[in-house]
Amino acid sequence: MGIVSRGFHSRARPADVKLPPGQYLTEDFPVLSAGPTPSIAREEWEFTITTESGTRHRWSWRELLALPSERPTVDLHCVTKWSKLGTGWEGVSLDTLFADVETAAEFALVHSYGDYTTNIPLEDLLGGEAWIAYQYEGEDLAPVHGGPARLLVPHLYLWKSAKWVRGMRLLTEDEPGFWESLGYHDYGDPWREQRYQGD
Repeated sequence: MGIVSRGFHSRARPADVKLPPGQYLTEDFPVLSAGPTPSIAREEWEFTITTESGTRHRWSWRELLALPSERPTVDLHCVTKWSKLGTGWEGVSLDTLFADVETAAEFALVHSYGDYTTNIPLEDLLGGEAWIAYQYEGEDLAPVHGGPARLLVPHLYLWKSAKWVRGMRLLTEDEPGFWESLGYHDYGDPWREQRYQGD
């Protein structure tokens, strides 16, 4: 079987729940990862934004927690066709982290501990659309779900919400990440069912 899977088979869903095309509803929180779960000590954790000119902005774990946090409730849609609705998170908005970042870049290549990457247009990370999330349903985010912190971009398929996030590099031209290089869609809008290149 190849690395790129067409996903799970569809299941029935309640008639009154609106889901993106091809998705089924789950109450579980399935764990799907491209590799082993890394072990990240909070005292060693850092998040960086590196601009296209090389300017580096850095936050330690303590500095991240000192920033104003938000508690978004969002729906999740995985490319493997499950959707989970009304999930509760706490984290720092990317708008807050970008407050002092000067850039003309249009794209970001997100990096994780464990070397996972994914590409996202910068405008999809701003305007209240994305967070660095460190709590899930009132508890510290478990490592299997990306703890101590993951990117949360709920309007795109969940592979864009990079687990174990450690930073992003801002780019003037788009550059595919891990799954995108293996055939997944560059953007990944679940409502347009953009699972794979050509969708």
